[in-house]
Amino acid sequence: MRRADRLFEIIQLLRRARRPVTASELADGLEVNPRTVYRDMAALQAMRVPIEGAAGIGYVMRRGFDLPPLMFTAEEVEAIMVGLSLVTRTGDVGLLQAAQGASGKIADVLPESLAGGLDAGRLKVSSWGAEPPAADLKLCRRAVREERKLKIAYRDENDRASERTILPLAVIYYVAVTVIAAWCELRQDYRHFRADRIRGLEILDGRFADRGDSLRANWLKQQGSMRELLAV
Repeated sequence: MRRADRLFEIIQLLRRARRPVTASELADGLEVNPRTVYRDMAALQAMRVPIEGAAGIGYVMRRGFDLPPLMFTAEEVEAIMVGLSLVTRTGDVGLLQAAQGASGKIADVLPESLAGGLDAGRLKVSSWGAEPPAADLKLCRRAVREERKLKIAYRDENDRASERTILPLAVIYYVAVTVIAAWCELRQDYRHFRADRIRGLEILDGRFADRGDSLRANWLKQQGSMRELLAV
């Protein structure tokens, strides 16, 4: 997480808190160590964000601190709500948690006149979709984002097992299944791996930043002929 994102997240967590929040609690939620939280608190206080507290006691946000309202139309708010609700259909638990966090942040800074548009009772989205896959899609998305190689244990449609080292290029969410588009080092070609057939995965130290853009561009060119392709 970038430092700017982390500082914003700290502000959001303190604004919602009903009691003082310790550095350890914030560190657990942000997946950093408490020392990082102490530095972030000092930086926020230096920027005149009204945070009170100290190490060993906990931190609170003084009443009255607010972020500027987001300017959305009513239809834009509805589009956001439907889009966030559709995340439940992917089976990606990590994305669902992120969507819930995003919804809370948006609700915090919407003008009162538009906040009602986030009410899930007004526009309903079917929860039917892909089952949560065995693969940790959070790790898959991280590998795509950071252009890191993945080692996966895979079983094809005939239940044949193999191990692959892949260069993940994209995560594709279909209605009933999620696939990882990748360059497969075993096959020396593009493959689509069904997330529900990945039995284990590990992010490797190897990166492919020097090849990522060209591999992704060539893969996109082939999509017409690869539309139905799944890894075998």
